[in-house]
Amino acid sequence: MSLISDERADPAAGRAWSVAGLLMAVSDAVQARLGSVSVQGEISGFSRAASGHCYFSLKDADGQAALLRCAMFRRAAAMLPFAAADGQKVLVRGRLSVYEARGELQLVVEAMQRLGEGSLYELFVRLRARLQDLGLFDAQRKRPIPRYPKAVGVITSPDAAAWHDVMTAIARRAPHVRVVLYPTLVQGPQAPASVVAALALAGGRAEVDSLILCRGGGSLEDLWAFNDEQVVRAVAASPIPLVCGVGHETDVSLADLAADLRAPTPTAAAELCTPVRTDELQRLEQFERRSRHAASRRLDQHAQHLDRLAVRLGRPARALAPQSQRLANWATRLQACVDRACQLRRMHVDALGQRLPTSAQRAIDRRQQSLLAIEGRMQALDPQSVLARGYAWLTDNDGRAVTSVQKLAPGVRLVARLHDGQADLAVERVHAHTPIPDGGWPTTPHPAGK
Repeated sequence: MSLISDERADPAAGRAWSVAGLLMAVSDAVQARLGSVSVQGEISGFSRAASGHCYFSLKDADGQAALLRCAMFRRAAAMLPFAAADGQKVLVRGRLSVYEARGELQLVVEAMQRLGEGSLYELFVRLRARLQDLGLFDAQRKRPIPRYPKAVGVITSPDAAAWHDVMTAIARRAPHVRVVLYPTLVQGPQAPASVVAALALAGGRAEVDSLILCRGGGSLEDLWAFNDEQVVRAVAASPIPLVCGVGHETDVSLADLAADLRAPTPTAAAELCTPVRTDELQRLEQFERRSRHAASRRLDQHAQHLDRLAVRLGRPARALAPQSQRLANWATRLQACVDRACQLRRMHVDALGQRLPTSAQRAIDRRQQSLLAIEGRMQALDPQSVLARGYAWLTDNDGRAVTSVQKLAPGVRLVARLHDGQADLAVERVHAHTPIPDGGWPTTPHPAGK
């Protein structure tokens, strides 16, 4: 232990401690008083250095405003049975000491056991699940980031290192791109409302092609503003394509999930929003060379084609000879086709001429047979033929045919027409025949009339 004797010190204080001596004394006293301790808490601000050492803080798991700095050296960190991360509830065992460089009490962790998720991480998981069910993280709603922007908006704190990183990256890659800052708080109770207002301002002004929402790394508490539900909804509703670069590569916020594109760091977000100017200029030069070569090739091809046409036009007879021969062949084929068609028509006409007399005679014979049959039927139906067989046709004086005795009476004058003349008759008596049951006629006449 180092003591400093200073005559100018306060006499009432006696000997004065040096800063290092006092811290060493406190550290020895703490270790002697407590020795190895076990502490239960929630991990916050976990980081792993390139050397393999891990540094983090333990928060009180019951929500009390208490924080304990912890260091876990490479040998103990290599024996961890799980991947430590912010929000995990753990039980650590180690020894207390004082970190002299900052005068802070710290716990040198020798072993760590996982107990579960911390209250803040559990809230993060529940909120992520609910917003995912609402479709805010769907890949279908994400838009492509413009490849060649004229202006890029940055939503971050003007005092943050992230703003400097973004400006440096854009100036290096694309100095021609205009950068517009929409200042906001990125940590603390007022940060969510400030971020939402900055997003609304950028969307209302609509003066940039893409947006970058960014801040540097930190613990889960430090980045909690980007897990706020109102911020996540505002990111998802942004009318301008948005790249979110919050924290380090291992930090994932809900704003990252709702953004059109997630970047691992603010610098990476600037790189995703802007092309490399030198690369694009080289690409334009390549396009120019390729276009020039393509135009030269096309001109050479057209020149060769013109040369061939000029050679052909110089001797038109050679060009017309194949066409003349082709026309002659077509004329020969046409004449042969006409001759063949005429020959077929003549053969058809001759065949019809040979068949015509026979067909006409057959038609005449059929007509004569039909006439004879009609003549026979006419003769059979001729009334004279019927009268010639002994029948007579009776009519009254008016020429009406008499077909029933019911119309006759004694003294009625009738005319009887026979096959060779007619006779005038007078009715003396009328006999009506009554039909018998079997359809015959009785032989005994019965007088009719009066």
